[in-house]
Amino acid sequence: MTQASANVDHAEISKFEQLAARWWDPDSEFKTLHDINPLRLAFIERKVKLEGKEVLDVGCGGGILSEAMAARGAKVTGIDMGEMPLRIAELHTLETGVQVDYRRTSAETLAEEAPASFDVITCMELLEHVPEPASVVRACARLVRPGGYLFFSTLNRNPKSYLFAVLGAEYLLQMLPRGTHDYARFLRPSELACFARAAGLRLDEISGMTYNPLTRVYRLDPKDVSVNYLLSCQRPA
Repeated sequence: MTQASANVDHAEISKFEQLAARWWDPDSEFKTLHDINPLRLAFIERKVKLEGKEVLDVGCGGGILSEAMAARGAKVTGIDMGEMPLRIAELHTLETGVQVDYRRTSAETLAEEAPASFDVITCMELLEHVPEPASVVRACARLVRPGGYLFFSTLNRNPKSYLFAVLGAEYLLQMLPRGTHDYARFLRPSELACFARAAGLRLDEISGMTYNPLTRVYRLDPKDVSVNYLLSCQRPA
């Protein structure tokens, strides 16, 4: 079994396969993704001008971020291992007219086939769903061109994150289906930074994404990475 095929959790893929039809409903189980997407896009655009860039969205799911970047003028390729989310993503492009090239493959496989092919790599809310997140980071590092930027987002591993992201979001507020996250797979920023450095990347910036349950508003907060956070890196030129 190759590393590319081994680094897949079929139970995790199955979760999102079952919900795929509701991916683009902003009031569905994917409401959180719709709500944080403007923040993710803003974080990316602080570093790079997307227009004309070749962008790879790793773990694209139903294409929420992929389409947003394509709408900014980027040439976007979205990859995922889930068949149904990719079908939904393709159908949605027919409705919007936004062009995205969707492929069912892994970052590891694509890195073998097309290293150094993209100006920008995004890998959002994926690392906590794969058995070997370091493998994905290494593959992303191979896929980006020298001087290019990489953007990761995931969940911190600490008691507060368990309280907010699991107990709060899945059980109390029911923002996500129960069982969406496995707390043991959450990554501390220091761990993700270690993976990035080991892959030859230069760390650039880290910012939290905080949520106020009273106002139901998300915002970027570089001082609070205790739950959701974004990390930008660059491959040295």
